[in-house]
Amino acid sequence: MKKNQNLLYAVLLSSPLLALLAWALQRMSGLSMPVDVMLAASAMPAVLLLLLDSWRAIRQRDVGVDLLALLSIAGSLALDQPLTAAIIAAMTASGRWLDSYAAGRAEREMSGLLARAPRHANRVEANGLQRVALEEVRVGDRLLVKAGETVPVDGRLLDDAALLDESALTGEAKPVAHQTGALLRSGTLNAAAAFSMTATTTAAQSTFSGIVKLVSEASQARAPLTRMADRYALWFIPLALGLAGLAWLLSQDPLRALAVLVVATPCPLVLAVPVAMLSGISRCASRGVLVKGGAVLEALDRATLLFFDKTGTLTGGKAKLVAIHPAVAIAPAEVLRLAAALDQMSCNVIATAVLQAALDQGETGLPMPQQLEETPGAGLSGMLDGHRLVLGSHAFVAGQLKAMPAWATTLQARLDIEGASAVFVARDGELLGVLEMSDQLRLETPRALRMLRRSGIRQISMLSGDRQDVAEAIGHGIGVDRIYAGLQPQDKLRQLQQAASLGVTIMVGDGVNDAPALSAAGVGVAMGGQGAAAAAESAGVVLLNDRLDRLAEAVMTAHRTMAIARQSVMAGMGLSLLAMLAAAIGYLPPVAGAVLQELIDVAVILNALRALAPHPALLQTRPLTTDAAQQLNDEHAKLHPLLQQLSALARGLPQLQHAQQLEELARLDAMLTQQLLPHEKMEEQHVYPAMAQVLGGEDPLAALSRSHQEIFKLSRKLAMQIATLPRPASQLEILELQRTLYSLDTVLQLHFAQEDELYQSMS
Repeated sequence: MKKNQNLLYAVLLSSPLLALLAWALQRMSGLSMPVDVMLAASAMPAVLLLLLDSWRAIRQRDVGVDLLALLSIAGSLALDQPLTAAIIAAMTASGRWLDSYAAGRAEREMSGLLARAPRHANRVEANGLQRVALEEVRVGDRLLVKAGETVPVDGRLLDDAALLDESALTGEAKPVAHQTGALLRSGTLNAAAAFSMTATTTAAQSTFSGIVKLVSEASQARAPLTRMADRYALWFIPLALGLAGLAWLLSQDPLRALAVLVVATPCPLVLAVPVAMLSGISRCASRGVLVKGGAVLEALDRATLLFFDKTGTLTGGKAKLVAIHPAVAIAPAEVLRLAAALDQMSCNVIATAVLQAALDQGETGLPMPQQLEETPGAGLSGMLDGHRLVLGSHAFVAGQLKAMPAWATTLQARLDIEGASAVFVARDGELLGVLEMSDQLRLETPRALRMLRRSGIRQISMLSGDRQDVAEAIGHGIGVDRIYAGLQPQDKLRQLQQAASLGVTIMVGDGVNDAPALSAAGVGVAMGGQGAAAAAESAGVVLLNDRLDRLAEAVMTAHRTMAIARQSVMAGMGLSLLAMLAAAIGYLPPVAGAVLQELIDVAVILNALRALAPHPALLQTRPLTTDAAQQLNDEHAKLHPLLQQLSALARGLPQLQHAQQLEELARLDAMLTQQLLPHEKMEEQHVYPAMAQVLGGEDPLAALSRSHQEIFKLSRKLAMQIATLPRPASQLEILELQRTLYSLDTVLQLHFAQEDELYQSMS
């Protein structure tokens, strides 16, 4: 369709341009050429298109800017002014082509969604395993889903357990374990070993097929956005027609009426708006934001309601190691090393995250386990260096321990409340520690939400498939206005449909489960870097680099673009009104009016091109290069083991013997002195002054500098407490040490998070 439309506009534009070129050659050379016929004929394609569009608008009880262009060309031909008709036809065609080019007009087919849909299934038959087309699956068939394959249809689990990545349907990053008899939904991904299932639906009736249908219906139900030019036409057209009629009535000269219509031809509308929009779209593209057309940009400008999917959008969408909770007699790094050694043999999502965390902390040459056994959805076991190592869920590991420590059970209860997951690690029947895994908030999320509020978003809502308490833990922390939890794709769609009556909505999502809501929103925004292809196809905006702050930039760019477009339109129409008055009293003939209109158009287009420049609020000079910011973030990553040691020691200090207490405290003090404090001093003396000069104000980094002072103070206090610790220490003295450790840990965690956000925003 897009190719056919571009071909049509090419014909519309080339025809009058060739005729005008022939007219110019005839005037310069004096050759005898039927230029009048050529000029008149070249305007006919534009007349037919404008006639068709005007008829459609009238049938829909709407009048657009095309009506004046149609009357001008028709009037020029009727009054034997073919040159005027050709000039207007060229202007009309160029406006249409620019509008089409700016909008993109790309049909959002379901190719991305359908590409993810399963095409075949592994059916277990009497003569063995057969690969059959999905359409051949019948209710009651026994199917085998191999590791990494998508569940083809809805069904019941036959094996003992299965671990499924359901993020495409629910948005939940953490794989979900299912037991025998559980209902499995199509579109989910097998994240562990192969399992058998019984089909309970056909492909056409499956969950995944239903989502495809939801997207299609939502796309068709979305009301089209009115063109900005058409809204201005509601008052401009009657004014132009009235003035033309009055000029004809008073002068009895139809050419005066034609001259008025020619200079009233709303080229500032049909040219300035698409040029400004194209410039704004180009600006967004340069920042990694794909905006699919001018209508989408206009909707961004008018949007006031923002909806976010939680997992993969506000959060990273992937499990990540956030803390290590070791038993008393083992170092946190050793717990991670042993878990990573076993996990390197598994393709489980959590196992991959544990292994990556170990690699990030410099673990190399991990030993290879023997006699590895994996229980899908539960855990792993194997022999490592002559010891039996077990890791997995609380229930899986507890069944193989002599006794589960009380602190570990308490920890599991806390993580359940917080919505985090835990990997328990045991050796030879004794618990070594617990790895805390969580889907963390994106680094730029708080700043992005603040920018969006400043750019005119008045209500921010979070949509999540998580439990209410888990969703609230994230939502309240970042200051969203409304939290909707426990939602399925159809529930998210319903929320967007209900909000449509309150204003223009923006929906941000990243998975197949978000596709229906993205299609129903005024503007759908997809996380394109790691999001599902279906979400990108259903959205009007795609964040190619998965940065939420770029969405805020896009909204600000939309505001600037539309302001420039309105400014260009009003300036152009104001000049056109002056020209209309001159034409009405006879000072401006039709051809001269058409040329003058072209000059107005040039001025308007030059003004519209200002939208290529960034929003003034985004012009701040950045004191940090991307490499410098990454280096600072890398230094924070290197200090992460120190934070883990600090947290573990604060919790386990009372359980240690006095000699162990002194050893661990001395090791921590050395890490603080040799690693942490030099890092903080470097930032205070070199990084902060550079940023303060650019940020402006009397002392823009006062809060962060105050955090440095508190870190230095607590570190010095801890060192003095360690140096003066008596032998043996009393319970009160240990309690005071714990208080200092916990205080330092809290300050450092908050300080690092603030700095990471600042470094990213300033780079």
